[in-house]
Amino acid sequence: MAVAAHNSLLLNKPTFISNASSSSSSSSVNPIFSVKSGSVRPISAIHSADASNPKTPIVPTAVSPAVSAPTAAVDTKKWALDSWKSKKALQLPEYPNRDELESVLRTLDAFPPIVFAGEARNLELKLAEAAMGNAFLLQGGDCAESFKEFNANNIRDTFRILLQMGAVLMFGGQLPVIKVGRMAGQFAKPRSDPFEEKNGVKLPSYRGDNVNGDAFDEKSRIPDPQRMIRAYCQSAATLNLLRAFATGGYAAMQRVTQWNLDFTEHSEQGDRYRELAHRVDEALGFMQAAGLTLDHPVMKTTDFWTSHECLLLPYEQSLTRLDSTSGLFYDCSAHFLWVGERTRRLDGAHVEFLRGIANPLGIKVSDKMDPNELVELIQILNPENKPGRITIITRMGAENMRVKLPHLIRAVRRGGHIVTWVSDPMHGNTIKAPCGLKTRPFDSIRAEVRAFFDVHEQEGSHPGGVHLEMTGQNVTECIGGSRTVTFDDLSSRYHTHCDPRLNASQSLELAFIIAERLRKRRLGSRTTLGY
Repeated sequence: MAVAAHNSLLLNKPTFISNASSSSSSSSVNPIFSVKSGSVRPISAIHSADASNPKTPIVPTAVSPAVSAPTAAVDTKKWALDSWKSKKALQLPEYPNRDELESVLRTLDAFPPIVFAGEARNLELKLAEAAMGNAFLLQGGDCAESFKEFNANNIRDTFRILLQMGAVLMFGGQLPVIKVGRMAGQFAKPRSDPFEEKNGVKLPSYRGDNVNGDAFDEKSRIPDPQRMIRAYCQSAATLNLLRAFATGGYAAMQRVTQWNLDFTEHSEQGDRYRELAHRVDEALGFMQAAGLTLDHPVMKTTDFWTSHECLLLPYEQSLTRLDSTSGLFYDCSAHFLWVGERTRRLDGAHVEFLRGIANPLGIKVSDKMDPNELVELIQILNPENKPGRITIITRMGAENMRVKLPHLIRAVRRGGHIVTWVSDPMHGNTIKAPCGLKTRPFDSIRAEVRAFFDVHEQEGSHPGGVHLEMTGQNVTECIGGSRTVTFDDLSSRYHTHCDPRLNASQSLELAFIIAERLRKRRLGSRTTLGY
């Protein structure tokens, strides 16, 4: 169970380590984040062992592991927990008080892990199945979590809509659905400009609640390291509640008819979901009548993992632990981390950090990505070509998807790399409404998802999942959908701190669209096999 603790082992986390050359270059490249040698004492932390030891999925003979030698861009030096400091680090805040920063990082270093290494390994195995077309990833949640909107109802509603979407996708695709939340740590946001200007006043940009405040005043925009402590506490509390929901009966399949949110109940999507839920309920009744038990854990609980963008490297380093079971480093701030479009430089600090941790990783890819560079980046992050390690999250708009994605798929295939292909139909479809607010048209999101499936069908590859910015709240941030949100509606319930999110009704509508494509793909493969 991903959100339940397994048998635990004690292990020591070593102090921050670096070789002499890394230490000297570190202070010159990223001086604000330098940590004095020996200033962080070894600590003990509880880690999880694997609940089971399933076999690694069999790789089809048609896909052979990459055997090419690392190119010149691959840093072959030994990785260390702080070796990222010797690289150029983009999108990091400049903290004015170094002593306070180092004090906070020492505090975080002593805190328990938020997630367990064994859980991350289990997720990697599931993602390996998605890479082979035997599972489907549903990854969703807030654009950026906030301190002021932190409450149990918001967490519950987002979890509930993900449960609903998972049921729809699983029923249509007849595939296991891997549920991963952009939750319990998705605070930091990259910015295209380090400064923001309003009415002639220029201030540092808002970089997420774990860095600074969103209020447009000088005091709020000063990076405050104490916010990392609050972000840790909120992440731990969020995951604690998610664990309770996932394992305490709330996610039981017998409750499938009770997951509908109140404001979707009398909508087209709510009606469609209710019909599907009744069919599931009838199937469960048949199983019970046939003598099949419904008390099995798979019917009572669900696996649920957490994820966020790996952006604020000092925080990520402080929550990285050495796992006693595998002897590998895991970033225990989340099960899954991804590198963004702005920080995926081959010789950058973020890639350097990520190449040394064993978590499953995502790579955000736009239409700007060169196919050869993508192959090189995969080689850096996954030199052993381990299935489930790399998820490529494409975000480029429908038209670019049809033109650019085939070249990326072919390049990765030529390199012999095993990856999970996922669509992020949100980031390539952001527009500015007449009122000045950012929004995303539902029709454009749907078109990109369709293009994603079309391209994979054309290339003979596997559409492995979808990555969404969404919420269980009844917001009006994305226009369109069957319960049409117009430009005029945006200001009524526009609550996002950053980018516009799908509301629950729009999310469910998109799930039905994807489920239909999965169903057609399943039926098509059965026809090909002669069933």
